[in-house]
Amino acid sequence: MATLYANRDSNIRKTWLLITLFLIIVIALGWFFSQVYGSPVILYFAVIFSILMNVAAYWWSDKIVLKMTGAQPVTKENARELYNIVENLSITAGLPVPKIYIVPEKQPNAFATGRNPKHAVIAVTEGLLERLNRSELEGVLAHELSHIGNYDILLSTAVVVLVGFIAILSDIFLRSRFWGGFGGRNDRNGGQAQAILMIIGIIMAILAPIAAILIQLAISRKREFLADASGALLTRYPDGLASALIKISQDSTPLRRASNTTAHLWFEDPLDKPGKKISRLHKLFMTHPPIEERLKALRGLKI
Repeated sequence: MATLYANRDSNIRKTWLLITLFLIIVIALGWFFSQVYGSPVILYFAVIFSILMNVAAYWWSDKIVLKMTGAQPVTKENARELYNIVENLSITAGLPVPKIYIVPEKQPNAFATGRNPKHAVIAVTEGLLERLNRSELEGVLAHELSHIGNYDILLSTAVVVLVGFIAILSDIFLRSRFWGGFGGRNDRNGGQAQAILMIIGIIMAILAPIAAILIQLAISRKREFLADASGALLTRYPDGLASALIKISQDSTPLRRASNTTAHLWFEDPLDKPGKKISRLHKLFMTHPPIEERLKALRGLKI
């Protein structure tokens, strides 16, 4: 299954690059905030907290995502058909059988998470099990297993924690400026310099989460095409995955626990609306490629 693992090493490097970039951004924001408020304690806090968040993103991001989505673990005894499909596909792909969770939601969807194949999780919604036939379900599960084999899961789940923290840090700064800050410095000589730093800090606080989100979305769209192709190769039946894509994209059932933070993790964007027109600008902010492009790529595969 060479295609399944084609981007594994690349995704591992991208993950560590992302974590390093996150560390740099947080330290930079911490430095600016410390200058604006005249308190080096803010910088020390930013450095220590960013290191702790990086550790959390690596070790516990999967647990955080499962908690956010309300996923519940299942066993072979209470979900035999689902477990058998995942087990058979895992053996074919040469992967350990991941833990399996069910999300109590009626929208048909699924996601994979975990830091590596040995600690991977696949979660499916109740709606997915109710509305897809076996070949369609196999296509979706093969897609998610491809994310595991390519180490997409570490990259995507780490992004949830890191992007979220950057957004929170920026929001704290902007709100503190709106309410008058934490006291700041009052010396007149440094007033002009402080004003300049404050403006720069505000700009960084606004742009940092936007840049982080754009990185998140670009990573997400690219990995979906690869997972589609790898999943189709795994089942040897692209039509099953294509049929699942059509059914899921046409379903208008809302996902109650859906959020912009976790949208990129799902098989299909849970916040997207069926029949919605897509402009070029909108494509830039999409977590997934348009369904038409994914179907075209699947139908062009030679298996």
